[in-house]
Amino acid sequence: MNRSPLIRLGAAAAILALGTLATAGCTKKSDNEAAGATTRAADQVKIALVPGGAHPYFQPWKDAATKAKADLGLADVTFNETSGWDQTKQNDVLKALAAQGYNAFGIFGVAPENINSTFEDLKGQGFPVASLASCPAGDVNKADFCLSTDVELAAYKAGQAAVEAMGGQGNLVHLTGNKVDSNTQRRIAGVQKAVDETGGKVKLLQTVTDVDKDLQSAQKAVADLLAAKGTQIQGIVNTAYNPAVAAAEGVKQAKLPIKVIAIDDDQTILAGIRDGSVAGTVLQNPVGQASVGSYALTKLAGGCTVTKPGVVIDSGSFVVTKANVDNYETDRQAKTDELKKAFDGQYLSCQ
Repeated sequence: MNRSPLIRLGAAAAILALGTLATAGCTKKSDNEAAGATTRAADQVKIALVPGGAHPYFQPWKDAATKAKADLGLADVTFNETSGWDQTKQNDVLKALAAQGYNAFGIFGVAPENINSTFEDLKGQGFPVASLASCPAGDVNKADFCLSTDVELAAYKAGQAAVEAMGGQGNLVHLTGNKVDSNTQRRIAGVQKAVDETGGKVKLLQTVTDVDKDLQSAQKAVADLLAAKGTQIQGIVNTAYNPAVAAAEGVKQAKLPIKVIAIDDDQTILAGIRDGSVAGTVLQNPVGQASVGSYALTKLAGGCTVTKPGVVIDSGSFVVTKANVDNYETDRQAKTDELKKAFDGQYLSCQ
């Protein structure tokens, strides 16, 4: 399975060692490769959900954190997005949270190439760790598990939806995120696979990377694209949040007959699907990542172990068009419920 979601913002900074983190209590239970972890009752568990920085994708984590605290009877769940898309700053945030008594971590790492070092440092202090919404680059995940969108599969679904919306022929443009991010490369491969399956009937006219820094940058990139090539384009597929919103707005304002496939469920995109200016979107499952991730971390803190350490689990992706725009949450909630059952029956071993 290919790693991770999202919508990654910014270039990954070089990682600095996280250093020694403060811990609460002595260690007891041994891990496969790290120091032992104290077994904690739910009301002793304090979970920190830590994305790499501020981004619209992660906002549902806030409500999911509040709900997880109440549903699971936890001591606390906090959401901290202050890392500013800098790995060194994220490490400092994690160190500070550990010093404040947080003892389980769900992390979207800034630097997928180096985040395993951070995971190892935290686990070495006896903390259960989940890689959420993005997995480390390569084939090794040093967190207990990774719960993330299979980004290549999601991009392939988006590419297929774009081809269908275009009537199976024409020129397609792909707008995506940071070029050097391994997740972006997987998205590019997913879209290319969908295009290749048309046997040349659809041409990938251009792949535009590095346009997910912020909405303003994405809007400029879309405006420049439409000014230069708008009349040549039959479809735009987006695999990053900000260009998806910008493309939905830009194509509608330009009144061009371009079929737009977006990503995620910004209100601009949903409104565009309802009025027909956006052909569809591919949703991820941020609530499921945060809520099921918190559930699994609580179980690990309570003494359960992962049956296959570092396992990578697809949190789901869903194609939404005008036909199902009003009831897609049913499918997403069903996937979240399925993931929770899978942790209980497949991914965790609890004595």
